Amino acid sequence: MIRALISLAVLLAGSTAVYAQECTRPMLQAAVESYLAAQASGDISKMSLDAKAKFQENMIPITGEKGLWNTALPIAHTISIYDVPRCKTFTEVIITEGGHPYVLGTRLAVKNGKITEIDSLVSDEDDWLFNAADYLKYSKAEDWPVLAPDDRVSRQALVDAGNQYFDFVFLDKGIRPPWGTPCARLEGGAYTNPKNEPRDTCQIPAPLGEMFVVNRTYVVDEEMGAINVFCRFGDSKDGMPDSHLFRLVNGRYRWIHTISVNLTGKPIVIDPPPNAIPETAR
Repeated sequence: MIRALISLAVLLAGSTAVYAQECTRPMLQAAVESYLAAQASGDISKMSLDAKAKFQENMIPITGEKGLWNTALPIAHTISIYDVPRCKTFTEVIITEGGHPYVLGTRLAVKNGKITEIDSLVSDEDDWLFNAADYLKYSKAEDWPVLAPDDRVSRQALVDAGNQYFDFVFLDKGIRPPWGTPCARLEGGAYTNPKNEPRDTCQIPAPLGEMFVVNRTYVVDEEMGAINVFCRFGDSKDGMPDSHLFRLVNGRYRWIHTISVNLTGKPIVIDPPPNAIPETAR
């Protein structure tokens, strides 16, 4: 039954559709640049906003004036992907200076060159394995160019890869995700391949424990070989908001970045501590 439900979800999520909107990659890049300009300056007016734009932070609806984008932050590094057919973007933003480090995962929806939706995950010191300095160090060392056409896979294959990862890790060890070699997973700041060993993979012993990863939504960039999944862990209303960014080369995982936001207001106790977690289980 679980596999049947998973298959149906994958089919619905990745099915080919006729999209009414028309976007271009430069249009989406310009929207992201306006968001980053607003975040760097703390001036929301720098964003190319639609008059009826909607805002979310940590999956909670807010008004525009309450978002972190109203706080000027010194941006150290970003990675962006662009879903041209669906007029959506995802940007990972790392802040290490200014007294309050953050790692942000922000989605934009765009129509006619204007941002109609902003959905931002804001992680900081109380969140899962958070270490912005290490996140910056490892992220900057990776190479994320546009892929050559022969190294790309289809939109459906990217959606499948995102779903297979979660379903293998938490539900069914019989699933076969496209593990790659080499591969590295960056989780909050913990990195599974700090020495860039050529034989390392991102594989996790599974299942870690039965848990449904719900409310999955996708931003897919075939040119980058990347898919971003926004989701919640365990509960559709109160589960931990999470972002997983997967980079695939030749259809295999190359890098995986995660941002997980703790909404409990209580420190996360890690037992064993991070430095005792085996690299394959981080």
